Amino acid sequence: MMRELRSYLQVKPWLVMFLVLTAMLVSGCEKEKPELPVLGEVTENFSFRNQDNQVVTAEIFKDKVFITDFFFTTCPTICPIMKRQMMRVYQAFENHPDVLLFSHTIDPEHDTVEVLGNFADGLGIKTEKWQMVTGPQDDIFAMAKHYMLAAIKNDQVEGGYIHSGSFVLVDKDKKIRGYYNGTDPEEVDALIADLKDFLGEK
Repeated sequence: MMRELRSYLQVKPWLVMFLVLTAMLVSGCEKEKPELPVLGEVTENFSFRNQDNQVVTAEIFKDKVFITDFFFTTCPTICPIMKRQMMRVYQAFENHPDVLLFSHTIDPEHDTVEVLGNFADGLGIKTEKWQMVTGPQDDIFAMAKHYMLAAIKNDQVEGGYIHSGSFVLVDKDKKIRGYYNGTDPEEVDALIADLKDFLGEK
């Protein structure tokens, strides 16, 4: 059988070349991952208050990669799932100096600085790594729109708000590089993997 195969390959040099090129292509695909696309840019100025009552502006994200989302502490639907998944991101990059998390409450009337502080304490997170902010609702809704996410009041739904469950990955140049479903563990796995690749880690 092997003798017949060698003989066949000798008279079919094109097949040998095809197999070699295919092997090289497959090998290259395994080693290289496509660069994350640029999906938008964060240019909006903002000023909010975090869980420690500190002013948070765009300056805090200078030379940082950050993941942002929108939630509210009394959310009875997707927010608890989102926060469990964001904790996974937090734990994966807790000691990485170039990565920050940025969560906006869409219910500032209830989610005061004190409420956010207690919520953050319950999660056991560090403010310098995970900023949770509140501010004028119109400004927060405008920021959600700027990230191309939904955040609106709706008294007809449970919790009183409709909002996106996405986590948004933003690079050091304030370019949006990915959207991930924050309620789906596999999507968050992809976010963690993409962020590691993006940072040049394995």
